[in-house]
Order: sequence, then structure tokens, then C-alpha cells
Amino acid sequence: MDEHMEEVAAGHEPFAGKGRQLHAGDPAPDFRLDYLDLADLVVRTICLADSSGSVRLLNVANSLASPRCQRVIKRWETLRVRLRPEACLYTVSVDTPRMQARWQESEGVLRQLLSAHRSDQFGRDYGVWLNEGRQLAQAVFVLDRADRIAYAEYLTDQLREPDYAAALQAVLQAAVA
Repeated sequence: MDEHMEEVAAGHEPFAGKGRQLHAGDPAPDFRLDYLDLADLVVRTICLADSSGSVRLLNVANSLASPRCQRVIKRWETLRVRLRPEACLYTVSVDTPRMQARWQESEGVLRQLLSAHRSDQFGRDYGVWLNEGRQLAQAVFVLDRADRIAYAEYLTDQLREPDYAAALQAVLQAAVA
């Protein structure tokens, strides 16, 4: 895996990351991420194949402890009405499933939060693993129905928000393709 330094920063402070950045047309790497099933309060695992055939938007966040990440997640929550009903919206962070569920409940966020807390594999495979603080770099991916990357945005400045309009357009294009 390529180590990419200076591609990710918070303001002017660079972070060391690991992983290969993905581009439109690349196959989406499989993943195994956890979530708390609110029906029975059991932690379950989801993989890429579980949503195969759907268009997925993956909002990758550093941590729910960050007010900026909370703002981005809430913005996606308001924008979800622009997505086609068959499109899936997920947020991925390294926060534990129980912490994610507590935050989700307190903030009224309905869309699924997925946890990469057990391993750095998702972060490495999607090119978003940050060595500092065991976090994920903020990014947005749109996966098409055939499990290929339709859109990838790596936020080089972790203090900025993603290009919501471009990601939404990619979801719409992937849904009709």
C-alpha cells in the first residue's frame, strides 16, 4: 500500500495516511463494518455484498466527537431527500457502534452509521486511514450498482466540508446508469 503524506491536512498540519486512493471506475473494495441493530441492541456486521445492486453514498468521517463531522453528517441527513429511494446513505467512522447509536438517537439522524473500530482495513482499502489518532480521513464515495467507484472525493483539508452537489449528482447518475 502506498503511504501518502501531505495529501491530508488539518489546516497546514499534514497527517500521515496509508492506503491507495480510489478513482471512478475502480472496483469498490469489500468491507466489514459494524453497526448497532436498534431493534435488538446487538452489534451486527455489514459487508459490501449486503447492499449490492444499490447505489451507495459513503460519507467517511473522522469522529463523531468532532463538531465539523457532526455538521457534515447532519447536512447529509437533510440532503437525503434528494436521493432516489433505492440509494443507501451510510456514514463510516471509527467510533464504536454503541457510541454511534447514542449520538444518532440524540441527534435524530436516521441513516445508518457504520463503525470501522475493529480494524484499519476499511481505511487502508479506501485510502482514508490516518496514522495519527487512529482515525479515518474525511472522504465521500459513491458506489454504483455493480460495486464500482462512481465518485471519490478525498478532502485534502480535513477542516473543510465535502462537495455535496457533486456527490449528489454522482448518486443520480449512478442510479440511472
